[in-house]
Amino acid sequence: MEKRVTSRDVARLAGVSRTTVSFVLNDERQHSIRPETRQKVKDAARQLSYYPNASARALASKQAKAIGLIMTRDPHYIAADNFLPQIIGGLLEVANEKQISLLIEWVEPGQQTHTYLSLTQAKHIDGMILLTPRIDDPGLKALEQLEVPCVIMGQVPGSNLPFVDIDNCAAAQMAVHHLITLGHTRIACITNAKLSYTSAFQRLQGYRQALLAADLNPDERLIREADFNSSSGYAAMRDLLASGSEFSAVFVSSDAVALGAMAAIHEAGLTIPRDISIVGFDDIPEAACYYPGLTSVRVPANEIARQSCLLLMQMMKNGAEANKSILLQTELIPRQSTREIERRLEHKNGEDFVHFT
Repeated sequence: MEKRVTSRDVARLAGVSRTTVSFVLNDERQHSIRPETRQKVKDAARQLSYYPNASARALASKQAKAIGLIMTRDPHYIAADNFLPQIIGGLLEVANEKQISLLIEWVEPGQQTHTYLSLTQAKHIDGMILLTPRIDDPGLKALEQLEVPCVIMGQVPGSNLPFVDIDNCAAAQMAVHHLITLGHTRIACITNAKLSYTSAFQRLQGYRQALLAADLNPDERLIREADFNSSSGYAAMRDLLASGSEFSAVFVSSDAVALGAMAAIHEAGLTIPRDISIVGFDDIPEAACYYPGLTSVRVPANEIARQSCLLLMQMMKNGAEANKSILLQTELIPRQSTREIERRLEHKNGEDFVHFT
């Protein structure tokens, strides 16, 4: 059997101590080692095809060389989330650049505090990113007391933890304003999740503010909550259609939820956008492939993930010196799922008024 190469072999070939090999290969910059010596060690390791054991590296550096992505949603919803691959892709890009591992963990509701503390105290990770935690997450206060760096991907009002997000309220206002400029005045709303999630609450708030800015009173009968996936969007739209409330457009604050809503509209024998215009949120890659193409708010998912990871790395290095929050820009991508309502001037009872069809 072929003998396993060790750091002793690398040290012997490079003509240095094993300690120097450890410092160089673990990139310990606080030690003064000449550039030519570093290069000699790296060349020797490459020649011998030597790769440090992950556990040994962690012991040598007193770091796990890993960060955690912690998700607070049920695994069933995670598997159906079309937005998540872009998030994970962005995190992996930075993790690979920085030569660290990415650990992905799901937190069971009610177990947040235990999971957060066990991950950090067991030293499995050097920092964590929380993906859209709930507003009522009991573990956030505990994390604020720990020295382990933590970044929220999203926002939680009242939390002191740094975050990376978009302006959900402004983005929702932009989506609803688009429908209003097309002549729609009866606009329904289906949220992306339960209102215990900050993004759902903020997007609903943006919906209401856009209507009020146009002197339109929000009708609570036209609002439904969904739960991240297309089946909840399907159920919400069926309930809206069965309610008898009139509306010509709907703002759905998630493309995944919008897919289900569109299926319910088609099933009811209605046509998009002739009978109902629809705007989604996220602009997942599949949005352009829907029938018809879904008008959506583009969220820079990959960049949110990258900035979250970079901010976490900055905190791991500099602690409190890191920037506390980052808000990224969104844009509206118009497609075929929305249309302008025709304006026709009618005359009744001696008065002229505009009629939309």
